[in-house]
Formats: sequence, structure tokens, C-alpha cells
Amino acid sequence: MSNDIDQDKLAEEWAAALADQDNPGLDDDPMDMLGGKGAMSSDNALAEEWARALAEDEGDRVKKSRDQDKLSRQAKKADFKDLTDEAKSPRVDNTRRELDFILDIPLDVSAELGRTRLLINELLQLGQGSVVELNKLAGEPLEIYVNGKLVARGEAVVINEKFGVRLTDIISPIERVKQLG
Repeated sequence: MSNDIDQDKLAEEWAAALADQDNPGLDDDPMDMLGGKGAMSSDNALAEEWARALAEDEGDRVKKSRDQDKLSRQAKKADFKDLTDEAKSPRVDNTRRELDFILDIPLDVSAELGRTRLLINELLQLGQGSVVELNKLAGEPLEIYVNGKLVARGEAVVINEKFGVRLTDIISPIERVKQLG
């Protein structure tokens, strides 16, 4: 019940404050309250301010339009040389020169004898002399990878006590594309 009394008292205070705002004091100009000279002058001032802002905005738009027109008159149509015939013609001596810039790019080349999959437990049990079974049969070709992509197959050879690979099959570009999918 005391809560209702507090709310009623608060509502009365708010109503009184609103009434004070609606009723002018003695020092207020009664012409302003009736829409007299003072109210008219503030409306006129606001209208003039809006008119200035709109005129300024319109002036900016006109200036941008003039600048755009000026730039479009200065612009020239792009003229490109037709390179169709050059692209279709065979390249003879400048092909080598065009490829020279890529000759110094390093590549990772690896030969893979075979693969297997081990559990961590099996890997930890490996020791010196252990045999790991691979997925390839004896005599099957090794696979040659360049930057992780299969490019050739070959057979293992020993030359001057070093291993090497004699290439027996180069992967065609069509086969390489099929391997990607």
C-alpha cells in the first residue's frame, strides 16, 4: 500500500512539472506563445538555414557534375594493339629467352620406393634391423615427385656407389590433371 502512495505522489510531481512547462511564466513574451513575432522569426531563421544548406548541397552537386563532364571530355578511348596474330604465330628464337627467368627457381625432387601406414605403437617398436613392408612389389617402378606432384616413374640404379633413378615413364599433362581430381 505504501508503494501505491509513493507512485501516486510521484505521478502528481510529474504532472505539476509538465504543467509548469506548458504554462508560461510572467517574464515570457505572450506573443511567442501565441505564434507571434518571436515564433515567426525563429521559423524564418530555420527556413533560411535550410535554404542555405540546400543551396550549398545543390552547388556541390553542380560542381561535381561539371568536374565529371570535364574529366570525361579529357579521357581518351584506350587503344590496344591486336596481338592475335602474334599469339598464333610459332615462336622460334625468343622462346628460350622468355623461359630464362624461371631457370633458377629451386624445386624439391624426391623418389619414392613405396609407402606404408603404421600405428604409433608399431613405430615405437622399430629398431635397428627392423623390416618395414612397403605397398610396392619388387621390380615395380619408383615414383618421382617434384614439389609433391607425381611427374615420372623410373627404376633404381647404382652409379659410382650412389643411388639414382633411370626415368622410364614421364607423366603426361592429362594424367596429372586426372590425379588432381
